[in-house]
Amino acid sequence: MVDVKFCGLTRPQDASFAAELGAVYAGVIFAGGPRRLTPERAAEVLEPLRGTPVRKVGVFGALEVTEIATIADAAGVDVVQLHGGATAEIISELRRSFGGAIWVVTRVARGESMTGGAGVVGSDAVVFDAAVPGQLGGSGVTIDWTAQSFMDEVCRVRKIAGGTLVLAGGLNAENVGRAVRLVRPDVVDVSSGVESALGIKDHDRMRAFFLAARASIEEER
Repeated sequence: MVDVKFCGLTRPQDASFAAELGAVYAGVIFAGGPRRLTPERAAEVLEPLRGTPVRKVGVFGALEVTEIATIADAAGVDVVQLHGGATAEIISELRRSFGGAIWVVTRVARGESMTGGAGVVGSDAVVFDAAVPGQLGGSGVTIDWTAQSFMDEVCRVRKIAGGTLVLAGGLNAENVGRAVRLVRPDVVDVSSGVESALGIKDHDRMRAFFLAARASIEEER
């Protein structure tokens, strides 16, 4: 069973609908970009998830560990997702001040990881996303899942890091089924692929994405 993460949420009603669908993860952005929220606004957006099993993810850029922990606590997130060159040392330091899970993003360009193996050691999950200059995520650019170099990189990182594999990068209801069948991720992560406007999630697209992700597994049974 593949789990679904709806990321880049900016409205409480979208977080609520993610929970209604059965999403396991819901994400808010603290890194740069148009979907960036303050900790206070993020807490408001995530409020409908209080008391639900949905795990709240905060996406961070290159910040000091103490700042990441402070923001994560203020927003009430369960998972910290690190862009911006996370190292094993940063992960270890963050664990001393943050009690939740830590995910590390490895950005892929032409099948090659932009962070390398050392940057994912000690993380609870590795997020594969497309490398787009000037953007940390939410670009809508798709990784070439069919490239042997990418599949080799997936196998290499799985061996180094273990844990959960999250696939992001240009996913939508039309392509997520194929992506799941090819890559076999534990989680699929979508943001712009279910939006009607920047930061505004379209509930019909969210439902279609969720059903397509789950259907991809059923088809193989």
